[in-house]
Amino acid sequence: MAEYRAVFDAEVGFANGGGLRTDGFRLDIAGPEIDDVTLGALLVRHLGLLMVADVRITNKTVVEEPHKGGRGVTVPPGGGSRRLVELSHVITDGMTTLPGWQPPRITDWLTREESRLRYAPGVEFHVARIDMIANTGTYVDAPAHRWANGADLTGVPLDRLADLPGIVVRAPAGTRAVDRLMLAPYDVAGRAVLLHTGWDTHFGTDRYAGPDAPYLTGDGAEWLVEAGAALVGIDSINIDDMTPAAAGERPAHSTLLAAGIPIVEHLTGLAALPPEGFRFTAAPPRVAGMGTFPVRAFAVLHA
Repeated sequence: MAEYRAVFDAEVGFANGGGLRTDGFRLDIAGPEIDDVTLGALLVRHLGLLMVADVRITNKTVVEEPHKGGRGVTVPPGGGSRRLVELSHVITDGMTTLPGWQPPRITDWLTREESRLRYAPGVEFHVARIDMIANTGTYVDAPAHRWANGADLTGVPLDRLADLPGIVVRAPAGTRAVDRLMLAPYDVAGRAVLLHTGWDTHFGTDRYAGPDAPYLTGDGAEWLVEAGAALVGIDSINIDDMTPAAAGERPAHSTLLAAGIPIVEHLTGLAALPPEGFRFTAAPPRVAGMGTFPVRAFAVLHA
């Protein structure tokens, strides 16, 4: 993989007086482009300079050259191969997550115009307000969502929500029921198990809540508990069957949440993930007394 170094002149001014000049300085950088502000900050960090007032960069070029090491290098682990994959739906004003459930309303609490009356000239802020039910967009279910004595959002440990090793179970096209036999080949112990059905492509349409929506069966949920899954997510409208034939039963919710396994529903983008070798996060705010809440779900991949 190509490595890059910036070659430049710099003049550093100090807040307590004096200055420093470098000519033809070479500094490791993460890629083939870098702006002067970022480069100046890397120089300050690399040299361990204190009380710097300003840095002026001139005669900058970038060359392909092996790194030499230094405190200013900002190459992420894996030689720059780290990649983030978004797995959440965007929450917008008036959107539908579950048919018949209240949509979110996003408004201004403090407008920029109003804020100008509160602050010094030239200073303004915007503060928005959102009114929504907890089951909006991509969200996590804690045990308290199903069980009265279960842990709420404040009681679910972070190691069940963040930086989990992940695994994707891909359901064949047309599959509705993800059952024990479909899950049996996978080693899910201690992992976030993400059920990729492809149903997220229908999000926001009438079909999303239709009778063909995929789900996890009760025996599939029991197998995941027995096998030690840490979290279970799905890119469908519900982890349980919502058709009239299910008669309101929710075996997947009941089984997983009784075992303290969080559920993430309405995921999207699972097609972009490899079968395994990534880390998964879907952490909500710590709101006391609530059993569900939207999350920013994402995966971290390293080559």
